[in-house]
Amino acid sequence: MSKQTILVTGGLGFIGSHTVVELLHASYDVVVVDNLNNSRMQVLESIRRTSGKEIDFYPYDTRDEKAMKEVFEKHPNIAGVIHFAAYKAVGESVAEPLKYYDNNIYGLVALLKQMQINGIKAMLFSSSCTVYGQPEKLPISEQTPLKPAESPYGNTKKMGEEIVVDATKTGAFKAISLRYFNPVGAHPDGFIGELPIGVPQNLIPFVTQTAAGLRKELSVFGNDYPTPDGTAIRDYIHVVDLAHVHVKAMARLLNNEGPSYDVYNVGTGRGYSVLEVIEAFERVSGQALPYHFAPRRAGDVVQVYADANKAEQELQWKAQYGIDDMLRDAWNFQKNILDETHILNEKES
Repeated sequence: MSKQTILVTGGLGFIGSHTVVELLHASYDVVVVDNLNNSRMQVLESIRRTSGKEIDFYPYDTRDEKAMKEVFEKHPNIAGVIHFAAYKAVGESVAEPLKYYDNNIYGLVALLKQMQINGIKAMLFSSSCTVYGQPEKLPISEQTPLKPAESPYGNTKKMGEEIVVDATKTGAFKAISLRYFNPVGAHPDGFIGELPIGVPQNLIPFVTQTAAGLRKELSVFGNDYPTPDGTAIRDYIHVVDLAHVHVKAMARLLNNEGPSYDVYNVGTGRGYSVLEVIEAFERVSGQALPYHFAPRRAGDVVQVYADANKAEQELQWKAQYGIDDMLRDAWNFQKNILDETHILNEKES
């Protein structure tokens, strides 16, 4: 039996690149589409270095239907699609909502059209815990009611899930939405990790860049939340754990198991405050981290953490890495790319 081929959109991004590596380790062939809007070509070489394998890469945008048609024509044996390609910064989505709706929604619809045309039977949709809004009860299970999103980014993920649900009702394909909590860390080999273009929008790369001297100090947004130390609480999950669950979920789809549409929370079940993350980083790095408190950011919720029992029971998956592992790997990656810091100024805002 020949190896199955998976198309990964946004495959040079943070989560995408780690998932591509794990798919290759699981003996899939991989085709990557990434428009390089928030990723870099050197990640392609890092994937090869980490996996020891080759992939087919296309610098295309999923909204470009002509380009995507070309990809499917060149690879008629694609068995499944993992859709990561999307803008993902909460704060930016509040400032530029139409940018997010255009990219995240239209890009998804255009991809689904090509899947239907080409008879692709399996799709993983990259979703987010932001679809739950600010929950009334914790931890969050898949049965937790979805509330109005706190940001346009969160709303695009909520709308994206609804679009995928409706598309599966035609019987054309099966799909799973994976609702991530807060992916962090880097591959333990130190060659791939989170390296955003411009000023980081997420906590951990800002932490590591500050520790490396690339940023003056870390901004902690809000110290007046109703939490034990006043800072927001999140369920951080190691990106390699997250990559593993994609391989498990894709196998479930390709084996034609489960309903036509399903959803899984992907988290550790443990929440950490921003100050707890800072303390953990200082512990694993052995250095003090300069920070100051800043006003809350629009679109941020107080605290979220997952009930991931469903993924453990049905996908035989459970997070293996702890917060110290996450921060140690992120810091090792940052130190490995210090000689490339000039690229951080490409699109400073």
